[in-house]
Amino acid sequence: MMETQKIGLRIAEARKRIKLSQNELAQRLFISPQAVSKWERGESMPDITSFIRLAEVLGVDLNYFSGNPDSQVAEKSSAETTENEPSPSSDEAPAAIQKKKISWDMSRGNWADADFSGLKNLHERFSASNMQRCRFVGSDMKSLLLKSNNVGRCDFSGSDFTGSHIQYSTLSDNQFAGCLLKETKFTGSTITGCDFTNADFTEVTFKSSSLDKNSISNAILKRTSFLNTSLANMVFEGDIEECSFENCGFAKVKFHNARLINTFFKNNRKLKKVEFVNCRADRITYAFLKSNQADVSGITVME
Repeated sequence: MMETQKIGLRIAEARKRIKLSQNELAQRLFISPQAVSKWERGESMPDITSFIRLAEVLGVDLNYFSGNPDSQVAEKSSAETTENEPSPSSDEAPAAIQKKKISWDMSRGNWADADFSGLKNLHERFSASNMQRCRFVGSDMKSLLLKSNNVGRCDFSGSDFTGSHIQYSTLSDNQFAGCLLKETKFTGSTITGCDFTNADFTEVTFKSSSLDKNSISNAILKRTSFLNTSLANMVFEGDIEECSFENCGFAKVKFHNARLINTFFKNNRKLKKVEFVNCRADRITYAFLKSNQADVSGITVME
């Protein structure tokens, strides 16, 4: 696990390499010298915005702070680092910084208790990472690829995952309340104890995955597909429209006050143990359920 002390040492090493004082670095970051001093002593850690700005000023990529041996510190000429060099204004950066495009990749890292709220353009940059108790509130996570990740107790509330693909990952005890998950694909993943209250699952696909003890209260389930997936200890409610459950396993699953519309059930295991309470279904959905040996005594057929 990355420690604040190690990050502080790397900040100090990069600062000294380009011959900046703590005061000069603070001026370029528009923060106090005391904040820089605390970082370097390991008493606090920069937030993600400060990390990105630090990378620009110090001439490194973000992997440098995680101790990645492949990350290199850019060498700067003495002309760029003289004490008389003017500090950049808030709307004008030095030419060397303007020309440099930082390529940052936070994959294969250990991230704990970090605040990434409001982050954008993640794409593949968090793959194969261990993320614990991090905050991504209100982040733009569209087209994100999470592959072989271990994500626990993180807060993604209000984030946009549209078009993302989460593969072979473990998600446990995370907050996804109010998230946009449209067209997201979950493949070979284990999702346990997560809160998806008010989430939008429109055209989401769960394939060869396991879902257990997740809350989906007031979630939008429309054209949502569950394929070769295990579902346990979950309650489905509200409108379930044009969804499909195919080759799924069920354990302690309940449909409560649900309205099932044009929803497809085929070759499901243990569906007869699924509980339907005060539900309504159209005729075709009712037929699918009955053919899968479901107990339809709690379902009223809609005309």
